[in-house]
Amino acid sequence: MITVEDWAEIRRLHRAEGLPIKEIVRQLGLARNTVRAALRSDRPPTYQRPSRGSVVDPYEPAIRALLATWPRMPGPVIAQRIDWPYSEGPLKKRLAKIRPEYVGVDPVSRTSYRPGELAQCDLWFPATKIPVGAGQARILPVLVMALGYSRFLSATVLPSRQTGDLLSGMWQLITGLGRVPRTLVWDREAGIAIKGRVNAPVAGFVGTLATRIQLAPPRDPEFKGIVERANGYLETSFLPGRAFTSPEDFTAQLDGWLVRANQRTVRSIAGRPAELLAADHAAMTVLPPVDPATGLRHRTRLARDHYVRVDTCDYSVDPRVIGRFVDTYASLSTVTVVCDAEVVARHSRSWAQRAVVNDPAHLATAQALRREFAARREAGARAARQHVDGHTVVLRALPDYDALFGVDFDPTPDLDPNPDTAEATPS
Repeated sequence: MITVEDWAEIRRLHRAEGLPIKEIVRQLGLARNTVRAALRSDRPPTYQRPSRGSVVDPYEPAIRALLATWPRMPGPVIAQRIDWPYSEGPLKKRLAKIRPEYVGVDPVSRTSYRPGELAQCDLWFPATKIPVGAGQARILPVLVMALGYSRFLSATVLPSRQTGDLLSGMWQLITGLGRVPRTLVWDREAGIAIKGRVNAPVAGFVGTLATRIQLAPPRDPEFKGIVERANGYLETSFLPGRAFTSPEDFTAQLDGWLVRANQRTVRSIAGRPAELLAADHAAMTVLPPVDPATGLRHRTRLARDHYVRVDTCDYSVDPRVIGRFVDTYASLSTVTVVCDAEVVARHSRSWAQRAVVNDPAHLATAQALRREFAARREAGARAARQHVDGHTVVLRALPDYDALFGVDFDPTPDLDPNPDTAEATPS
């Protein structure tokens, strides 16, 4: 077999120099048939070693029989079933080649997005625990938002996955952008959708913003692949080597890192998210004239212990409104309790679990009310023992009233069961 260099020289001499085959044979010292074959070939010669087969070939029928019933059977299990005696390398290569015949191939298509068209949202759960006070450290959810056109990333840490906190997080990120994406893509997060339909608070939120929620199909994370890849980017590039002292410290470090992350060049769009954000921003809709309803809200009648519960924590309330209905609103940072349009409690929100948050003024008021109630009760008891003319009414014992009315509730039992015979005398 001739080399590529000889093939190229034969074609040059014949086509460029015009030499006949006989002269080329004389100059290069090659066989006439070799020169003729080189002139007939339009491609460089290649050497292909004949296949000698593989150690997997005798086992392939058994492998295919297993894959026909269990297409996704792991390689080590297949090796055990067929009594594979060799190393796993040849078997893995053969499985990679024939498994798609039974599992099928699910190709993905690259999607292009118009400016301002959508933002993909998801929750990321960093493995590093964050101190939240009260001697506790928790794994907190982080709401991540990625714009489809510019790939611009924004994120914020949340105290819980409840609907109100998710809406608060989305509103915080959207106000940070200054405009509203036309579509918000979510998976079927319990705080966003129930049985494939967005819940009422979320519907009110998107209605106020004049946008919409698009739910991903069940078990299809590729539907929101941009934000899924962003979560992986956060996991591998932001989190390693970091320690946090509080949610505020986590937020500060994350914000600083996102500034640099949005300056990177993204290969799929051949640009920097920070530079393409202007086009995204111009195509989005304006912020609504009023803020949407966000945060955790509930209405309850204040019990005697004058505490309301938000998430898993209890917050003290002014005890003077015990027995009345109060409305509780919890943002990401504060808890406010209102009764008849009057604020009766305001606390910083605790991100710890099962914590009790007290206001010293509420405790002092409760103590004063307890003393006042005890004094009133004692005064009422004394007034009930006074005659109208001022002298003290004697409290009689109950047996005195029994004797007055001739009533005996505990009669002495008769020891003789037959009183008639007890009076008789012998005649």
